[in-house]
Amino acid sequence: MSKKEKETDLLITQIIKGIEDVKGKEIEILDLRKIENTVCDYFIICNGTSNTQVNAIVNSIQKGVSKSIQEKPWHVEGYNNAEWVLLDYVHVVVHVFQKHIREFYDIEGLWGDAISVKVETTI
Repeated sequence: MSKKEKETDLLITQIIKGIEDVKGKEIEILDLRKIENTVCDYFIICNGTSNTQVNAIVNSIQKGVSKSIQEKPWHVEGYNNAEWVLLDYVHVVVHVFQKHIREFYDIEGLWGDAISVKVETTI
């Protein structure tokens, strides 16, 4: 396993932990590496039940990743309205949705060729 792969795996682990810490729901990882011309290697998708929870998930991810592996997102989009917040960690892009917005945009359907892994949570 290359250094980049190890770093990416650690980043994904910390992102998932950040989501789980504030009870984010329906966590799914899309592996985009076998699809040509993608902007990143992975999408991590989850949803919260309200603007407040979406912001809590985003803050939990950022805090956990920053504290454990000293990484900050390259870009954050959508934080103000908290319906769909995107955290861009270059190789990994996190999408935190409210449930109805996630259903409307159906990113999993748009990227149907990706390998999809649903993360089982204990909540």
